[in-house]
Amino acid sequence: MVAGSQPGFVVENFDYPGSEKIKQEKGITLKRGDGHITLADCSSAAGLMEVWSRKNEKICFRTTGTSGYLTLEIPSVFAVKGSADHSTDVSLTNPDATPQEVKVAKGNWTPVGESADPKARDFTLVEIRTSK
Repeated sequence: MVAGSQPGFVVENFDYPGSEKIKQEKGITLKRGDGHITLADCSSAAGLMEVWSRKNEKICFRTTGTSGYLTLEIPSVFAVKGSADHSTDVSLTNPDATPQEVKVAKGNWTPVGESADPKARDFTLVEIRTSK
């Protein structure tokens, strides 16, 4: 057997596929996840999770499996509508590193970011976690 003739190993790094193209097209950064929360066309199905931002159009995510996570950066988020099938926890932060943790019920609109902040400060969505 010749050294190096064996195929290499594939190591999953959980980076979001196509993230550079998505950043260029939509102005959002999708970093890492487990594949159970994926960017979706908002008109593709009912019951998607919706994220509303002052700097971007409505952004939708499909949620699958019993749980999921996605790290990302969407600036100026002010509301999240939970998907029809999953409860959601979202984490946000503002420029002075003030964290905001919010629970979003299945199918419900929930104020986040400036809408839930007494000082109406701008917040960036940095993490989404879902569970059934």
